[in-house]
Amino acid sequence: MSLIEEKYQKWVSKTDLEPSLKAELLAMDEAAKEDAFWMDVEFGTAGMRGKLGAGTNRLNIYTIRKANVGYGKYVTKLENGKERGVVIAYDNRRMSYQFALESAKVLAGMGIKVYIFESLRPTPECSFAVRYLKCAGGIMITASHNPPQDNGYKVYDDTGCQLIPEWAAEVVDYVNEVEDELSIVVPTMDDVYDLVNWVGEEVDEAYYKEIMATEVNPGMDKSDFTIVYSPQHGADNIPVRTCLKRLGYNLIPVLSQCAPDPDFSNTKTPNPELTPSYDEAIKLAKKVDADVVGITDPDGDRVGIVAKHNGEYVLMSGNQSAAVYLEYICSQLKAQGKLPSNAVIYNTIVTSDLGELVARYYGVDVEKTLTGFKFIGDKIRKYEKTGEKQFIFGYEESYGCVVKDYVRDKDGVQAILTAAECGNYYKKQGKTLIDVLNELYERHGAFKESQIAISKAGAAGNARIKEIMANLRADAPKAIGGTPVVSVEDYQTSVKTANGTETTINLPKSNVLKYYLEDGSWIAARPSGTEPKIKFYFSIRGTTVEEAAKKTETYHKDMMNIVGE
Repeated sequence: MSLIEEKYQKWVSKTDLEPSLKAELLAMDEAAKEDAFWMDVEFGTAGMRGKLGAGTNRLNIYTIRKANVGYGKYVTKLENGKERGVVIAYDNRRMSYQFALESAKVLAGMGIKVYIFESLRPTPECSFAVRYLKCAGGIMITASHNPPQDNGYKVYDDTGCQLIPEWAAEVVDYVNEVEDELSIVVPTMDDVYDLVNWVGEEVDEAYYKEIMATEVNPGMDKSDFTIVYSPQHGADNIPVRTCLKRLGYNLIPVLSQCAPDPDFSNTKTPNPELTPSYDEAIKLAKKVDADVVGITDPDGDRVGIVAKHNGEYVLMSGNQSAAVYLEYICSQLKAQGKLPSNAVIYNTIVTSDLGELVARYYGVDVEKTLTGFKFIGDKIRKYEKTGEKQFIFGYEESYGCVVKDYVRDKDGVQAILTAAECGNYYKKQGKTLIDVLNELYERHGAFKESQIAISKAGAAGNARIKEIMANLRADAPKAIGGTPVVSVEDYQTSVKTANGTETTINLPKSNVLKYYLEDGSWIAARPSGTEPKIKFYFSIRGTTVEEAAKKTETYHKDMMNIVGE
């Protein structure tokens, strides 16, 4: 009997298995069995994420229990970990509430105090709540912007930052100690009633207060500025609409996408990185002549922005919107005499160079991290302790940023407030957000950022992703699109090679390759940590936007030829 069949038989023969999971198992063919049991669902760059359903490679009450036993052991070993407790929040997805309850019962059954939100909340509020309630950690049940059939589980430390690899590895070790996820004994809520605390309005209001204080120019007149907003059926509906309305913004919601629907019925996709997610919001924006359109993803940590420009609605990438936010924040703090002399921003190794150029123009230092917002949160913690530098902004290319560090994860509410404030401020100067972006291109050079994501599901897909990365390491391209490669960074070996000379990369090891081209462009390859995909990031530089776009087409085509896709 194969290992896959052995695992399957163990699950299907469990007499008290959750009925819907038993039915799913009985209906499986051999291919479905393999996909459900060929591995155990793993922690990636943003925790544990995967398809809902039966099996060890799925998210279900049994794999969630197993994860919680591991995280509970980690919390227990922390100083006063049990007494400080854990915050649990969840979004609108299928099984999110049930997984939150399972998490609460497992942790409380281990003697750990639990704070669970009374209804869905966004990821950044979970991060905030850890800090506000002075907890030892936190759990967020979400699969971010993944398709409806997925869910996930993220864990936080006592600063509200997702666990860095060193600490996540401890949790993984504890999880792997659990030999049988089906035999974990879980108490009832009645059994652990004294350890379970339901939280809501108090934390909400504390979070909203901090959000509203994020404004760089508080009190600015907002009567001539309109923003259309969609939460994409997710958890940011109430926080965003509450905070922006209280601040006086004319915010018009896409009502058909406001209900917390796990099927995302009225949007083509809940992912701000994909253009169809904006369709309904742009339709409404045209009707009401909105200045800016903003959408947040289901767990409320990412924001996509569309700006009205010359009568058209223009989608901004995460790199572009963050560069404009940086220009606004840095220029305004400098004008107010509030820009710290030791100011620092953080972004990642796959983020465009434009934001770095904007920051350095104002004398602000820039530090790079690996992909994953936990690395930015960890940087904030470091300088919070030493006082060596003062944080003013952190962001990733994938539509996530944080402006103020009362949250240590991406914060869609902060981001959409900043987009609205930027849009309002520049409108009073007769400019759109696209005008400001074009001014940045004129000052710093034109950039075209893009991404190609290739999906490779299952065991065969996982093997193909490994093969692509191995081939790139074994036979690194000397040129891409006819442009010479002048240096290569391999974050798995921590080696940068340029002109035949090797230097050390001082970042944690990660399976990422980055190629710098002679024209100032770069291309990076990286397997996703949360989805069965390999991603290729392009940051292409040109003398004009048109030139950068034309070069991007060439680089896309040749890079896919190189990897054989």
